[in-house]
Amino acid sequence: MSAPDPTRAPTAAQVRRWRQYLADERAEAAVYRDLAGRRAGEEREILLALAEAEGRHEAHWRDLLGDQTGTPRRGAVRTRLLGWLARRFGSVFVLALAQRAEARSPYEGDADATDAMAADERIHEEVVRGLAARGRKRLSGTFRAAVFGVNDGLVSNLALVLGIGATGVPAATILFTGIAGLLAGALSMGAGEYVSVRSQRELLEASTPNPAAQSALPHLDLGANELTLVYRARGMGAEEAEARAAEVLRTLAVATGSLKVQVDGAADGEVVDEHEAVGTGLSAAISSFCFFASGALLPVLPYLVGLTGLAAIIVAAVLVGLALLATGAVVGLLSGAPPLRRALRQLVIGFGAAAVTYLLGLLFGTSLG
Repeated sequence: MSAPDPTRAPTAAQVRRWRQYLADERAEAAVYRDLAGRRAGEEREILLALAEAEGRHEAHWRDLLGDQTGTPRRGAVRTRLLGWLARRFGSVFVLALAQRAEARSPYEGDADATDAMAADERIHEEVVRGLAARGRKRLSGTFRAAVFGVNDGLVSNLALVLGIGATGVPAATILFTGIAGLLAGALSMGAGEYVSVRSQRELLEASTPNPAAQSALPHLDLGANELTLVYRARGMGAEEAEARAAEVLRTLAVATGSLKVQVDGAADGEVVDEHEAVGTGLSAAISSFCFFASGALLPVLPYLVGLTGLAAIIVAAVLVGLALLATGAVVGLLSGAPPLRRALRQLVIGFGAAAVTYLLGLLFGTSLG
C-alpha cells in the first residue's frame, strides 16, 4: 500500500474521507476508554492499549489533513451507538459489536492508510474477539438455556395455539390449552436442562485429574516412572511424556497444573475450567423454566385479554414474530454474526413450524367437521 504523495494537494474526496476516518478513530478510541472505565486489571489495560492504538491512527489522518482538519465531525452512527452502550452497560454485547466494527475496517483497500494501520485493525479484531470470548464463556451455560428456552416456548406454544385454534374450538379451550402447554413445556425444559447439565458436568469431573495423585509423586519408582503413562494418556508422544515426567519428578513440582496436561495444547499450568462454560444444573434449569414460560406466554396473551378468532391469531403471530427477531438478533450479536440475518433465520424457522401446525389443525378441523 503506497503512501500519499506529500507534494500533491489532496482532492476534495480525499479530504472528506480522511475527515471521516479521523472522526471514526476518535469515536472508537472513546469507546475503548469508556469500556476500560468499567473494567479492572488486565482487561482494563488491554482496552486502554487499544484506545492508544486508535490514537496513533487518528494522528495519521490529522497529519495528512494538516490545516484542512476542519470542524470536528461525528463518528459513524454505529460507532456512536457503541459509545452510548459502552458508557451505560460495558457488557459483552458491546464487545461483540466492537468486534464486528473492527472486522469492517476499510484500511486494507485504501491507499492512503498504511500497511501497519490495516494490520492493526485486523489484530484489533482478534483482541476484541478474545475479550468478548471471556464474557461469552461466562454467559454460555445459562445463556444457552435461556435462548433455547425462550425460543422453544415461543415456537411450540404458538404452534399449539394456532393448531388448536384452526380446528374451530372455542377461545376458552385455546386459552386453557395454551396455559397447559406453557406449564408442561416449562417444567419439561427445566427438568431436562437440569439433567443434561448435571450429566455433562459429571462427565467432565470424571475426566478431571484426581488431586490426590499429586501426593504419590515423591514415591514413584524412578526406573518404571509410571508418571510417563499419565502424560502419554493425555496426548503426549512417548519421548515428550518421558521428558516431562522426568522433569516433574526431578523438581517434585506437585502443583495442580503439573498433572493437568491439556490434550488441546493448552500451556503448561493453564487450567481450562470447562465446568464454567457448561454452567450449573440449577441455574440452567431455572433459566430454561423462566424463559420457556415467558416465551410461551406471548401466544396466549391475546386470549387472556379477550381477543378471539383471526384477531387473536394475528396479534399472537406479531408478538411472537417480534420476540423471535429480538432473540435471533441477540444470538447474532453474541456470536459475532450479522444480527439481521440471525433474526430473520429465527423468524423463518419459528413461523415455518407454526404454519405447518396451523395447516394440520385446519385439516383435522375440516375432517372432524
